[in-house]
Amino acid sequence: MRTWLYVDGFNLYYGSVRATPLRWLNPVALAQQAFPSNQIVLTKYFTAALPPSPSDTTQAVRQQVYWRALRALGNLEIIEGHFRVRQVWAPVAQPPPDMMRIIRHEEKGSDINLASHLLADGFTGRYDAAIVISGDSDFMTPVRMVREVVGRPVGVLNPQRISGPASRPIRNSTGLRQAASFYQNGVTWSQLVRAQLPVVLSDSGGSIHRPSEWAPPDKGT
Repeated sequence: MRTWLYVDGFNLYYGSVRATPLRWLNPVALAQQAFPSNQIVLTKYFTAALPPSPSDTTQAVRQQVYWRALRALGNLEIIEGHFRVRQVWAPVAQPPPDMMRIIRHEEKGSDINLASHLLADGFTGRYDAAIVISGDSDFMTPVRMVREVVGRPVGVLNPQRISGPASRPIRNSTGLRQAASFYQNGVTWSQLVRAQLPVVLSDSGGSIHRPSEWAPPDKGT
């Protein structure tokens, strides 16, 4: 079955690899571990370019290196949303004052982009099956529509990390489980280790090197 993979990039990052040395992650390899009977022939990765960060001036550079590595895999398309910057009032922990104005960066577009592509590709018969990597319950309706209206099987990999340092208790998304044709709730540290990209990749522009901050532990551990 021609399986297309749809990756909620920020949900995967915050659920699985944030603050770990496992950020050099191949989402295709991770999905294939979860659902080995599906042959993934194309991947759409939904994310947005990070805004400048005064606390980490190289953050945006590392993201661009990672995107380049993902594209080097072939048959992977990065579909970008955007960040909106706005000022909002928020309560503070210890008044006075009891409220203060803060600057908030909000990622916009990725969720609706993923849902739209999932449905449009399904209705036009571009895949035989689909897999979504996300734990966001907002995708319950498009996943259910693919299964019930389009008539195609669609699986969900909820990327919450359930083992390893600073892992959180398992939180099952009942809605996504019920909406999907097949489902895996959570990924393990060892699955993430096995799904790391090669240290060096290449494309038409030359070599792509893993950032030194993202060196994982030995795969044998």
